[in-house]
Amino acid sequence: MRRVLAVAALAAAAAAIALPVRPQDARPVAARAAAAPPLTVTTTLPAWRAPGARVAVAGFAGARERVRLLVDGRTLAATASGRLGRYVLAFRAGAAGRHRLTVRAGSRTRAAGTLLVRPVVVDAVGDVTFGEQVGPAIASRGAAYPWTFVAATLRSADITTGNLETAVSTRGVAAVKQYTFRGVPSALPPVHTLAGFDVLTLANNHTVDYGRDALLDTVRAVHAAGMQTIGAGANDALARRPAIVEAGGLRVAFLGYSDVNPLGFPATAAEPGTARADVAAIAADVHAALRRADVAVCFFHWGVELHPEPDSRQRTFAAACLNAGARLVLGAHPHVLGPVSRPTPHALVAWTLGNFVFPSGGLTSRTAILRVELDAAGVAAYRLLPVHIDGFRPRPG
Repeated sequence: MRRVLAVAALAAAAAAIALPVRPQDARPVAARAAAAPPLTVTTTLPAWRAPGARVAVAGFAGARERVRLLVDGRTLAATASGRLGRYVLAFRAGAAGRHRLTVRAGSRTRAAGTLLVRPVVVDAVGDVTFGEQVGPAIASRGAAYPWTFVAATLRSADITTGNLETAVSTRGVAAVKQYTFRGVPSALPPVHTLAGFDVLTLANNHTVDYGRDALLDTVRAVHAAGMQTIGAGANDALARRPAIVEAGGLRVAFLGYSDVNPLGFPATAAEPGTARADVAAIAADVHAALRRADVAVCFFHWGVELHPEPDSRQRTFAAACLNAGARLVLGAHPHVLGPVSRPTPHALVAWTLGNFVFPSGGLTSRTAILRVELDAAGVAAYRLLPVHIDGFRPRPG
């Protein structure tokens, strides 16, 4: 009997060995692959981004799954998806060029598109007035007349700025001074729609030529024409407030100040006027602006007429801006084009941009459009586009 039981046990063991082995280990892998949720990308990439600007790619993967972003085949960002599979991959745009973006989770990949990275192009010009013979020409030939030859160039920039050295109002009485400039609000719309200006500084020695009410009219008229103002306002705090323009994911803050201050022009705590150049105020303003923006630009009215080289006061104010973190400093008032300095690899100072739409002759008729390329670090490159002023109309070349 014992022998029979032993034989039976051996037979059972042999039968067990002979049974086909089911792919126990393979089934979970195949099942997991079949059950994995689809990897999706829900983000539409922006048309372009500036180097250093933030970019985000979002979509859905498996719950708590590791997701990677590949840029030109190299991992740039990684994250874990949420409980419902949602993921967001954030990164900063790299060098200029076209870059292929791909999302990967496990063995699954999805194309996220191609990102164009290029600098933000800023065009800056000097003095623009609607006074003297400019006003009558606009009245007879139309508000677009001064901009005919340069509008396309200025409009091609991402951000365009200049010095509006005139009151724009039908109110007020001329101040007792050698020159007073005034124009009508209808002169402003083509400055934005045709020439592409985004920000105008009013911090100069002419925007209060017809009084404080006319200054407030000027601010309103510029805003109504689709542009922002800097350097003047209903009180000192508003005059010092930055204008922030976003382009290519980069937020650029503009601030305006005047060191040429006729009596009654500077704003006070309770009265309208221009922003007076003051080292302590400049530093505080730039620090505050950089809490909201990536790059800060200071636009000054300073220096001595017909003197292109900077004096000690200009150098002091420029240093205050740069030491506070600004990367671009622009100047006007001397009516002649001056030198450009590069105090650091990412900073630039244009000491005087000269005239632009302004009655000119001789030295004052030779000017330029300053074209600056910005990234998150500051000024990447620049060039001066030569301009000759024909009467008061700027022409390239």
